[in-house]
Amino acid sequence: MNGVPFFRNPIALAIAALIVLFLASNTFAIVPETRQGVVLRFGEPVRIINAYKRGETFGNTGAGLIAHIPFAEQIIWIDKRVRDVEMERQQVLSTDQLRLNIDAFARYRIVDPLRMFKTAGKEENVSEALQPILGSALRNELGKRQFALLLSPERGAVMNNIRIGLNRIAGQYGAEIIDVRIKKADLPEGTPLDSAYERMRTARSQEALTIRAKGLRDAQIIRADADAQAAGVYAAAFNKDAQFYDFYRAMQSYRHTFGADGSNPPGQSSIILSPSNDYLRQFQGNK
Repeated sequence: MNGVPFFRNPIALAIAALIVLFLASNTFAIVPETRQGVVLRFGEPVRIINAYKRGETFGNTGAGLIAHIPFAEQIIWIDKRVRDVEMERQQVLSTDQLRLNIDAFARYRIVDPLRMFKTAGKEENVSEALQPILGSALRNELGKRQFALLLSPERGAVMNNIRIGLNRIAGQYGAEIIDVRIKKADLPEGTPLDSAYERMRTARSQEALTIRAKGLRDAQIIRADADAQAAGVYAAAFNKDAQFYDFYRAMQSYRHTFGADGSNPPGQSSIILSPSNDYLRQFQGNK
């Protein structure tokens, strides 16, 4: 340019710098720790970058700066982290003929990025493919169970069965199902829900009556045993000292009759007896 050397021409240097930056940006790539990549060469997969490995330690993977052929190779990034797939609310008919409104979700991870690319193309397509399959698996499994099972500890086994069945299909997309959970299981509003509440109240009332009857029976048995033991103690005391036992029983009778034990309020009743009445013999001393 008019005899000016290239390295002294600012416009030429700027253009050269832009070309270098452009080539560098298409030659080098930074691999995130949380992502894995499928390298495509003219649209065909040729290798995997930073692939997921079970049990790998964070920081010891293939993340970092890599080089690839500019313009000829393209990188499709795929998340290595756990992702969620939400199921739209569906109605399921249980074996006890109760219709349930189910809200559920599944957690999955892409473990085979090459298969995922070949079958789904993009990881967003995996969620879209798994969503209807999750709903179908839930309907099939919960349709074999009663509603009360969802409220029992056996619910975990049901979810595990759904996870295993869903995992077989997810493997076709290079994914692994980690967990399946039911967020909410409700009866439809209206008559079905009211009827279920009424059956639950009736069942709990019957259970309460059974527990109360058993408690009364046990109380009667305990009371009878206690009375028998008390009678035995009284009989043993009478055999050892009949005079003292007669005195003790008389004192107990006086205490109850005169209201000293609180059974009869003092001053509320009157008893007229002659001094020589046999009932008052303990007050006469040993005569």
